[in-house]
Amino acid sequence: MFSIGKKQDSHEKEISRFLRNVVGIRPGNLEIYLTALTHRSASNNVMDGHALNNERLEYLGDAVLDAIMAEFLFKKYPLKYEGELTEMRSKLVSRERLGQLSRKMHLNELITINPHAHAKSAGGDAFEALVGAIFLDKGYEKTKQIVLKKIFESNYNLDEVVMEDVNFKSKIINWAQHQHKKVVFEHEVVEHRRDSRLYRVKLSIDGEVYADGLEYTIKKAEQIAAQRACEKIMPKSEENE
Repeated sequence: MFSIGKKQDSHEKEISRFLRNVVGIRPGNLEIYLTALTHRSASNNVMDGHALNNERLEYLGDAVLDAIMAEFLFKKYPLKYEGELTEMRSKLVSRERLGQLSRKMHLNELITINPHAHAKSAGGDAFEALVGAIFLDKGYEKTKQIVLKKIFESNYNLDEVVMEDVNFKSKIINWAQHQHKKVVFEHEVVEHRRDSRLYRVKLSIDGEVYADGLEYTIKKAEQIAAQRACEKIMPKSEENE
């Protein structure tokens, strides 16, 4: 990672080279990419007093990445239910996966960051910010092509990734044990047909409902609820570790 004080022209050249050789684009606006790779600990103040860092681009990139993967999975798996598609998407864009991609691409080495900052998720955050920057610079279709073909399919077998068995129920229970919290799963039948039942599972932590899941087996409904709870809670817990 680049520390504050690294020569700006050298940094810009490194990022330009990365965009050409790894991402496969020539930047129309290099400033967007410089911002995408600026951690909040290295923020620059602009004239109106707002900090210049990658948090806004991270927000945008997260939404764009979700849309790309949702479209990809929707078209690739036409017989999958909503809950299954949601689980697949979460595997593709998990914080661990994005951090791993950042390391594989050597993107993490280009982040401008305060050397004393506690930044466990900086790589994954920068990856999302990079997607946001590409979207602003090149548009949705080009971003989709880069994300799917140039990045994900170059580093993973996507069929294998989406079929990985991730036990979100165990994950949220283990987290709760470490945080000394109580997790409760409650289920109810919301639709009873002749040959099937549709279950809703509510997941509560210390008495507060955090997420729910809807599926035709209790086990799958629990997994969906646990997955949604993980998505809400885990990034926050990682920041506090």
